[in-house]
Amino acid sequence: MRAMVLERQHEALKPLELPDPSPGPGQLLISVHACGVCRTDLHIVDGDLTEPKLPLVPGHQIVGTVAAAGAGAERFAPGERVGVPWLGWTCGECRYCLSGRENLCDRARFTGYDIDGGYAELAVADERFCFPVPDGYPDDQAAPLLCAGLIGYRALRLVGDAERIGFYGFGASAHILCQVAVAQGRRVFAFTREGDEETQAFARELGAEWAGSSDGPAPEQLDGAIVFAPVGALMVAALRASAKGARIISAGIHMSDIPAFPYESLWGERVLGSVANLTRRDGEEFMALAPTVPVRTEVEVYPLAGADRALDDIRSGRLRGAAVLDLSADGLAGFG
Repeated sequence: MRAMVLERQHEALKPLELPDPSPGPGQLLISVHACGVCRTDLHIVDGDLTEPKLPLVPGHQIVGTVAAAGAGAERFAPGERVGVPWLGWTCGECRYCLSGRENLCDRARFTGYDIDGGYAELAVADERFCFPVPDGYPDDQAAPLLCAGLIGYRALRLVGDAERIGFYGFGASAHILCQVAVAQGRRVFAFTREGDEETQAFARELGAEWAGSSDGPAPEQLDGAIVFAPVGALMVAALRASAKGARIISAGIHMSDIPAFPYESLWGERVLGSVANLTRRDGEEFMALAPTVPVRTEVEVYPLAGADRALDDIRSGRLRGAAVLDLSADGLAGFG
C-alpha cells in the first residue's frame, strides 16, 4: 500500500510503499477513502507529543469502507462505510474504563500515534472503536467529524449550559462546534488572531454573533469558553472575559504554558479545565447529532502526497475550515 510515513519527528513525511496490513481478531481492514489532517498530527510531527510509535503512519480521522474482518469482528459487513477516531483501544478493566471514563484509560492506544493511521490506502482498526458514518456526508466532508467534531463536542459538553460562549481560535473544530452551539440556542463570540478579518467573517457566516481579536475585550461577559488554539495565554484571556461561574475548557492535547494570573481572575467559582480524548458515547451521540443540525464541514482537500503541505497550512494558520487527504484514484495520482 502507498502511505505517508513519519520516520523521525521534526522531519518531513516520506512517501513509501508498505506491506498491506492484515486484520487481527476483532479488527477491521479498512480501505481508506479520506483522512482528516489534525493539529494533533502536527504536534506529533513537530515533537510536541514525544512518544509516538516510529515509524508511524499518522492520521486519526479516517473514513473508508470495510475491506475484510478479522476473527470475531461482526459489527460491520464488508463494503460498509466506517469512521475511525483518535481513541483506538482501551483496556476495559481500569477504574476509568469501569466508570464511563475510558478516555482517561492509562493503557489507551491512539490511532495515528500508537497505531498506524489513515495517511495510507489501508488501515486496521478495532471494530469496537469504529463508528457508522452518517449518510449524506461525502467522505471528505465526514472526515473532520471524527476528531474536530468529536473533541469539540466533548468540550462543548464540559462547558455546561453556557449561553454566551467564547471560541478562542476558529479552525477545524470551532467551525463545526459553532454550528452546533448556535443550533442549541447559544450565542457564540469568536476570537481570532489580530487582523484576521477573513476568519472573523467566516465565523459570522456560520452563526457567530460577534467575531474579533483575541487580544481585545469581549463585547459582553462570557458564561463559558473553549480555547481551541494551543496558546496558554488565551486561557487567561478567556478567564478575564468571563462572568462568575464560567467554565474555560482547553480543547487541545498540547498547549504552551499558561502564564501566571491573579487569583481574582479565577475567583467567583470560575473553572479552568481540559478535554482528554473522547469516549465511544461521545462518538455515537455526535455522529447522530451532526446530520440534525445539520453540520456543514468546510474542507480543503489535498492529495495523499500533499500531507506535509496540509500540515504546514495548519502550522501557519492559512487554513479555512479543515484539511483532508483524498485517497481516491485522483488523490493518489503522482504519489512518490
